[in-house]
Amino acid sequence: MQSFLPTHGFPPDQNAVTLATDDSHQATDALVELTPIPSDLTTLYWVISEASLPDVDGGYFIHSSATAAEHFREYGPAHIDGESIALVFASDGGGHLFAIGDNGQVWKSTTASWFDDFELATSTLQEFLEQLGRRIANQP
Repeated sequence: MQSFLPTHGFPPDQNAVTLATDDSHQATDALVELTPIPSDLTTLYWVISEASLPDVDGGYFIHSSATAAEHFREYGPAHIDGESIALVFASDGGGHLFAIGDNGQVWKSTTASWFDDFELATSTLQEFLEQLGRRIANQP
């Protein structure tokens, strides 16, 4: 982040990864009761509650399990061919959504909408997080 201001012309925002708490564990349990989610996402939510990375590329945000459950109740699952349930768990700064399907693949919306098409982003949540890690490491 030392070179962020000279590179972009404005100071970095507050990037944060919030560790899981007893409350976020309860929210994860409630999400699992609401809809089946892949075990990798459950494991992620048992380690972190959420992440806000507004200065990584155009921004990346891993939603809390409570937010994911709220969105699921309001909008339902993302409609992706071949997935019986796809849960939106993250977004980028452009409003694109990331959903994880019941088979563990991660999908990205083609527009900033819950109801448009989704395209395959990565084959696993681990791969999604590794790509995000590389983006963080490569920030100027």
